[in-house]
Amino acid sequence: MSNQTAMTTNPQIDDCRTPSQITYEILSWLMAAEFTLGLPLNLSVLYIFIFRFKFWKNKSIFLFNIVVADFLLVACLPVKAYHYRHKLRRSQDPVACKAMLFMLFLNRGASIAFLITLSLDRYFNVVHLGRRNFVRMLKKSPQISIIIWLLLLPLTIPTMVNTFECCNSHGREVETYYHDVTDTFREVVFFSQILFPFIILVYCTARIISRLRKKTVGEKAKLRRAVWVVMSVVVVFSICFLPCTVARAALLGFRLTSRQAAEDVAVQVYDSLMVLSYLDCLLDPLVYCFCNSGFKDAYISTFFPAFLQKKLQNNDFGLGTTTTTTTTTTPISGNRTITLPLTEQ
Repeated sequence: MSNQTAMTTNPQIDDCRTPSQITYEILSWLMAAEFTLGLPLNLSVLYIFIFRFKFWKNKSIFLFNIVVADFLLVACLPVKAYHYRHKLRRSQDPVACKAMLFMLFLNRGASIAFLITLSLDRYFNVVHLGRRNFVRMLKKSPQISIIIWLLLLPLTIPTMVNTFECCNSHGREVETYYHDVTDTFREVVFFSQILFPFIILVYCTARIISRLRKKTVGEKAKLRRAVWVVMSVVVVFSICFLPCTVARAALLGFRLTSRQAAEDVAVQVYDSLMVLSYLDCLLDPLVYCFCNSGFKDAYISTFFPAFLQKKLQNNDFGLGTTTTTTTTTTPISGNRTITLPLTEQ
């Protein structure tokens, strides 16, 4: 056989080695920065949820599960950065390689599942107000979160099956039928866990905005918060998940058509956008603040200096979460104005 065939079947040359050392040096430093920022941020969020906010009493179990998924993702970043620094896209140890893919698939799936559940909860609360909200019932049961994690486990099975070379992907000449089915299933899971939730998000956002336009002024505070909750999730998807999904599709297209030069470029773009996707561990705390102002107040009062606390806690950031009702009476002594703040928690 020719050298080209050897290049195709050799996992260390074909899949594990980085096509450009400069690109992956930069990516390793970016992941180091994400880890440096993400570790203290997620530790502080965990502290607030457990010791200050007491998430189990405030019906924020789904939010807490997103925090857990983000924290596990942050723990994977040093390993990925280490491999990139040593000119490897993946670990050459099959066990370590599969373990990393398992963690990334599981944590990403969990983060997306709980983010979508939060968006659906807001959707039912404002669009189908008065009807039975099954998501709200699920939020009251901690066992549901465990079930969601368990349901995600089967989707990680393709990453654990020993039928691919050095965490290889779809489209290699050395594939057997079983190998091809396994890789195909993994790709279907990868794309479906991004595209279907994004369609749901767009639908929920459009319906909530439509309802917001039809409501009177006095009813808009809750709807405005719901819009910002769903829009914050859309932003996370648009920045962290959609770009790497598009890059993955392009990479598979070049790989299946045997365009090696284009594939080398697509691999670097895909890996770069995957590093960008790890930013969700830094962006998700914004979703927590939009979802529950009680968490925002607890975080600010714990970690921000005193001179900023009052200003930040009283600022609704344009969400309309705090409204003011003013009544005026006219007794003998003159006018008296009573102001009552109404805060949507």
